[in-house]
Amino acid sequence: MSSRATLISPSLLACDFTRIGEEVRAVEAAGADWLHVDVMDGHYVPNLTLGPPIVKAVHGVAKRPLDVHLMVTNPLELAEAYAKAGADTLTFHWEVADGIAGAREIIQGFRDVGIRSVGLAVDGGTPVEPIAELLGSVDLVLIMSIQAGFGGQSFQEHQLDKVRWVRAQGFQGHLEMDGGIGPANAHLCREAGADVLVAGTAVYKAPDMAQAIRAIRGDAPSPKSSQTRSVEAPQS
Repeated sequence: MSSRATLISPSLLACDFTRIGEEVRAVEAAGADWLHVDVMDGHYVPNLTLGPPIVKAVHGVAKRPLDVHLMVTNPLELAEAYAKAGADTLTFHWEVADGIAGAREIIQGFRDVGIRSVGLAVDGGTPVEPIAELLGSVDLVLIMSIQAGFGGQSFQEHQLDKVRWVRAQGFQGHLEMDGGIGPANAHLCREAGADVLVAGTAVYKAPDMAQAIRAIRGDAPSPKSSQTRSVEAPQS
C-alpha cells in the first residue's frame, strides 16, 4: 500500500453539464482533491468531450487542480491549448506515442508549453511493462481499470497487477487509477499502491457526495443508500 495520502479526483464526465460550475463547486466542497477532466477526440476513443474552452471555463471557477486526461490521437498538437486552458496535470496515452522515442517527444513537448506535472496512461487492454524506461520521466502514471472511452463501466480487478508492477519498479510519483472505482473497491486500489483515485458516477450520482468521497478515500464506511442525489443547485 502507498504511504501517500489518497487523493480523490472526481471525473467531470459524470456531472450535470448544464450546471457544470455548480457541480465543480459542490464536489470541491464535498472534499475533492483534484478535478479529473476527460478529453476524448472521437478517434482514439469513440466518444467526444470537453475541448479547451470548456476546460478554461472550469478553470475559471475551480479551486482544485485540473487533472486533464487526453484520450486523443494527437496529444502533442493539443498540449499548448490545454496548458493555456488551465491544465495542472496533463496525461497522454502510451498507445498513441509511437514507442519510447515518441513518448519522450510528447513528454518534452508538454513541459515546453508549461505543464509541470506530466502523466502517462496505459489503457485496460495494454501491457504495462513497455513503459518501464519512461517511469523516470513522468510525474504520474494512470492505469485504466476499464477500456478508455465511456463512463459507467465496471471495474476490472486484474488491472491492479499493473499498479503493483509500477510500484515494484520503484516509481515514486503519483499512481492513478480510473474506471469503475467506488467505495466497494477503492480499498483494493489503495492496497495495490494507487494514491490518486478517479471516480465519476460513484461521486456525482451519490446521495451524499462528501460521504462517497470519504468512503473512497477510506475515511468512512461505504454508503448504503442507492438513491441518487438531488440535482437542485447548492445553496450559497
